[in-house]
Amino acid sequence: MKALQKVSKFLSNYTSIVVIAIAVVTFLAPILMQWVNFQLFTDPVGNRFTSQSIILGVIMFSMGLTLTTQDFKILAQRPFDICIGAAAQYLIMPFLAFALTKALHLPDAIALGLILVGCCPGGVSSNIMSYLCGGDVAFSVGMTTVSTLLSPLMTPLMVSLLASGATISIKGLPMFVSIIETVIIPIAIGFVINYLFGAKKTFQEIQKIMPGIAVLGLACVVGGVISSQGTKFFTSGVVIFAAVLLHNGLGYLLGYGAGKLTGMSVAKKRTISIEVGMQNAGLATNLATTSAQFANTPESAVICAVSCVWHSISGTLLAGFFAELDKKKAENPLKHHLNQQHIADRSCRD
Repeated sequence: MKALQKVSKFLSNYTSIVVIAIAVVTFLAPILMQWVNFQLFTDPVGNRFTSQSIILGVIMFSMGLTLTTQDFKILAQRPFDICIGAAAQYLIMPFLAFALTKALHLPDAIALGLILVGCCPGGVSSNIMSYLCGGDVAFSVGMTTVSTLLSPLMTPLMVSLLASGATISIKGLPMFVSIIETVIIPIAIGFVINYLFGAKKTFQEIQKIMPGIAVLGLACVVGGVISSQGTKFFTSGVVIFAAVLLHNGLGYLLGYGAGKLTGMSVAKKRTISIEVGMQNAGLATNLATTSAQFANTPESAVICAVSCVWHSISGTLLAGFFAELDKKKAENPLKHHLNQQHIADRSCRD
């Protein structure tokens, strides 16, 4: 068990390297990750249930295993912060995606994919990133939980609203069912198991290996996406990469700005930045490739796939940047204090 915990910690510390390594290997040898896209069955509303759906469910289950009744008490004690986070989640990224589709003149199918990414809840890996960068983990879990619980309603609603001008018909039921199947149910099962066995030492030891499993699951999702869509990454035009980078980068900046505007602490500003900018693009890719409503728009899956890969990489890079800032401050506390005092004195003189 100790060995598994060490592996889990290593994977958590080097998430970006693991994800990039899997992405590169899969791009060179797509056959290695084709199993991720294996279709298992089709549900009553027409959604295809694949191995990727199970992997995504495992990631959500691992997050559910970390949730306790105390987390929900925290949500009740800090409703204003959570409301700000949820509002930022479902206002900034969806409308930013919509604005970029117009500014970059994206084709309807690709625009739909970017809007779908923007309308999905925060990614489960953002909780790990918040932890790594010294963010507010409880706030991160709270935002992810609330945005995920709202997603069966908000994701189809926002996609239908913002994509209404496209020539593609959007219906909420298949997306609603898919999110229930791959997100809500696994999280609920994980929470119940944690509630029943969370006090047991053996279970607590098992919990410590779950972050590593989540990282491996994330890497597999990215690998599966590249396996099925990787050959299209560079044939779909540079505009897709521009759209993804702008959407993600501006999401980080605007999320941080929302935290600053509402007077949040540094830890919370970092958290809301990551939560807003780092969408659950894996869920978006799963919806775009399995939902019956996207069957005639395969191009939408490409931009979701690119987002899935890039969000995983950029999130770890941003977390590393924040962690490096803290490390430098810790190494030079006196220098940092004197610099801050100098700035304050100069402001007073001015």
